[in-house]
Amino acid sequence: MKKVYIGILGYGTVGSAVDRLIRHNPSLGLYVKRVCDVSPKVKHHKLTRRAADIINDPEIAIVVEAIGGINPAKKFVLAALKAGKHVVTSNKELIALNLPELSAAAKKSRVSLLFEASVGGGIPILGPLMSDLAANKISEVYGIVNGTTNYILSKMTKEGMEFSEALKRAKEKGYAEANPKKDIEGYDASYKAAILAAVAFRARINWKKVAFEGIARIEQEDIRYAKEIGYVVKLLAVAKRKGNEVEVSVHPTLIPRDHPLSFIPGPMNAIYVKGEPVGELMFYGQGAGGGPTASAVVGDILKITNYGLRITNLELKSIKMKDVAETYGQFYIRMLVPDRSGVLAKISRAFADARVSIAVVNQRETIGKNANLVIVTHEAQQAELNKALARLRKMPVVRKVCNIIRVGL
Repeated sequence: MKKVYIGILGYGTVGSAVDRLIRHNPSLGLYVKRVCDVSPKVKHHKLTRRAADIINDPEIAIVVEAIGGINPAKKFVLAALKAGKHVVTSNKELIALNLPELSAAAKKSRVSLLFEASVGGGIPILGPLMSDLAANKISEVYGIVNGTTNYILSKMTKEGMEFSEALKRAKEKGYAEANPKKDIEGYDASYKAAILAAVAFRARINWKKVAFEGIARIEQEDIRYAKEIGYVVKLLAVAKRKGNEVEVSVHPTLIPRDHPLSFIPGPMNAIYVKGEPVGELMFYGQGAGGGPTASAVVGDILKITNYGLRITNLELKSIKMKDVAETYGQFYIRMLVPDRSGVLAKISRAFADARVSIAVVNQRETIGKNANLVIVTHEAQQAELNKALARLRKMPVVRKVCNIIRVGL
């Protein structure tokens, strides 16, 4: 069997795991010729400190980018594509922000750009969307795509922890970085939402138009009330297509307790797909880590090598991205208000004036002279809800709008 030579840019958790997987499976016919990393801590008998040594090597057919981030990863990927190398990457930020440009570069050089590992770790989701489900009209793709936040919310739900305690536990377990901003503020999930939408709908997705928020405002009061009314709080990445428009967002969501996504534990990921004629599917598994990510990376390499270094690229078309203010949904709003008569009537009027209909009102426990007031709306446009919230925040009878969470799928 003719060996296919691989070069690996970045020799951290992912790059080293890819190297091990290839070395431990010689029957695959893959051979890592060089690895590149600038860290003085990295030691390897095939190590180079210069990415050009891999990019310009005529024997290397496939470059694995495992550096992460935009710089210098983007520069190296574009150079590799221009040099006629196929590129496989796990870099979600790079793909989410630059997919049209990178795809165009790959097409021009008649090489492949594959990125299965950028979403869902070892879960095969992009490949099925590109090929196995190609005959379907995909209408929705949504799910739990960030293991750190799912672990935190699972701890808050199962063990009654507050957010700060659950985050501390996630760091101790290695599920959260020392600086967890990109996870808990929703950046990581927003990159993956953009990629899922691009692949599912074959569309150019502008990441800057992806509305996203994280989980730092979720408190035990929200978790408990959700449970009482039959819901579980999860952070979801959501991509929907309606006609010639798409909605892409990331937000905490109250999902029904009997929905399959409500059972996803700890750091696991799960992605739900709706299509015609296939119906509803769910993909579940480990969403991060060296082993699962390496599995996806090497799977992409084999997609290329098993078919004679075939070209596999997405053709992306322009599509309108709906502004989040134009979208509709049900909403949970928790407020701190004075515990006295007449307050609810004034708050109800603010919602009515903004044309937002209230479905449920529940006064929670009193804290001193204030009470937690929970309102769940009927379906409303985000723009109308924003008007109601703007007015509420100016009202003397509203001490604080504590949280707003989407309800339902």
